[in-house]
Amino acid sequence: MPIVLRYRGRIVEDTDVGFIQSLIQAHPKASRRQLSEKLCAAWNWVQPNGAPCDMICRGLMLALDRAGHIQLPPVKITPHNPLVRRERPGVPDIDTSPIEASLKDVGSLEFRLVRRTPEEALFNGLIEHHHYLRYTQPVGPVSFCPTSLTA
Repeated sequence: MPIVLRYRGRIVEDTDVGFIQSLIQAHPKASRRQLSEKLCAAWNWVQPNGAPCDMICRGLMLALDRAGHIQLPPVKITPHNPLVRRERPGVPDIDTSPIEASLKDVGSLEFRLVRRTPEEALFNGLIEHHHYLRYTQPVGPVSFCPTSLTA
């Protein structure tokens, strides 16, 4: 039998494509997830722990769809992912007048953790507006912001 596709260690042949097409036709109202669950059950396609290879199966079916071998039903639900469509922080409303003093007169800086506090939005806006790389979601546990100048 001619091989149609190799996907993550699984070889898909013409007969497999025909089986998937008949599965889709037999369940016209099924979602992509439901079809992949049915295909995993029919092929006894499971992980070593016994759970179905559902995500791998969906990827395989998507690859077959994109190659034109099968036609999957349209996507019904697109889950909300806040990390993909994140609003850029706005320009903070702060006094930007220049400080005319010597460094000695400015005094010391105090740095505080602002992650998950009301000041986090201010910090993110300042980074967005003034840093050459603009704001990106921080990686790691700490974000610091200078909070006060003491004389």
